Amino acid sequence: MKKLLMSLLLLITAWATVGAYDFMVDGIAYNFNSDGKSVTVTYGDSYSGSVTIPATVTYSGTTYSVTSIGNSAFYGCTGLTSVTIPNPVKSIGERAFCYCSGLTSVTISNSVTLIGNYAFMSCSSLTSVTIPNSVGYIADMAFKGCSGLTSVTIPNSVTEIGNLAFSGCSGLTSVTISNSVTLIGYEAFSYCSSLNSVGIPNSVTAISQGLFHGCSGLTSVTIPASVTSIGAEAFYGCSSLTSVSIPNSVTSIGWDAFYRCSGLTSLTIPNSVTSIGADAFEKCSGLTSVTIPNSVTSIDGWAFSDCSGLTSVYNLATQPQNINASVFSNVPIASITLFVPKGCTSEYGKTPVWQNFGKIVELPSMPGDINNDSKVDIVDMNLLINYILGLGEIDDIQSADLNEDFNIDIKDLNILINLILGI
Repeated sequence: MKKLLMSLLLLITAWATVGAYDFMVDGIAYNFNSDGKSVTVTYGDSYSGSVTIPATVTYSGTTYSVTSIGNSAFYGCTGLTSVTIPNPVKSIGERAFCYCSGLTSVTISNSVTLIGNYAFMSCSSLTSVTIPNSVGYIADMAFKGCSGLTSVTIPNSVTEIGNLAFSGCSGLTSVTISNSVTLIGYEAFSYCSSLNSVGIPNSVTAISQGLFHGCSGLTSVTIPASVTSIGAEAFYGCSSLTSVSIPNSVTSIGWDAFYRCSGLTSLTIPNSVTSIGADAFEKCSGLTSVTIPNSVTSIDGWAFSDCSGLTSVYNLATQPQNINASVFSNVPIASITLFVPKGCTSEYGKTPVWQNFGKIVELPSMPGDINNDSKVDIVDMNLLINYILGLGEIDDIQSADLNEDFNIDIKDLNILINLILGI
């Protein structure tokens, strides 16, 4: 119903923008532009077959430059099979080729700087498209529903990919995104069910809402250290995703972020994350182990609901979070082992929900965690330096003896520095 309403709205909008053309030459209709020197291709009689748009057109003895493809110019031309857009065309208007279901190829010159909203929406026979290096922005729904599209390369001129830009491109198997892109809109690649891997450039700072929603074929994804948040429903229904590495730059994981990622088997949430949203990992039935860092202070309802395969939970928080029973709804926690930091079993044993786990087991000292706060950082380094210089004491010698030679010295400090740097 929702799709039908959208189609009707687009149809009404398209026909509202289609008017009588000013003139026609060789079967292509044009409107004069306000500068009196150029023209825009517009809707004429239904276009079909192969169309080559000329760079210039002569009418009544005057030659005009063709500088744009107008809104809805080829809308619904199901018989159109190919189109060539030459220099000096600068823009492709909204809905320009929308619903051209027979269009198999399009050649866009590098004079084009703008591809409008819905420009190629539902061009289901289009198998490949080369976006020229002159385009700076891929607009909302520009290629939505291009189910025949198998690959796409985003050039380094593009800084932003619009909302739903490639949503429903079910044949898309690979996408290359240049590191010039700083923003990827919501659901930009949603329902690209054949997409199996994708690399997000380190210029992107957020995984937007629903970015890969319904990408059931996605097996791996690389999230760069530039990303600070994973949006709601970002990987919703990515049932083939077996592993994901979340960098320690991420501070929040949104609701439903990994909902129904049934292929995930283990998960380590980095020590930068402070909140886990509602339903974030709900129905991740393949998940057997999860590690919650000391930094997490908030876990919303149903975050790990129906994770029926869980056998162990590692909670590194020295002070257990106050959570609702729904966080582990339909999870047999009475038969699951909960691992907690050294000296924290008593606190967990009297905290609601955590106290219901089958076993609560203390973790051994973490190598390098000299102050026993469940993280290894510069604070531990300072403590170790002071100990080596004879300026302080260490309570947990085992955590400081990193090379296990029963001496605390500069060798241990070098190892600790590498641990902190991730080397």
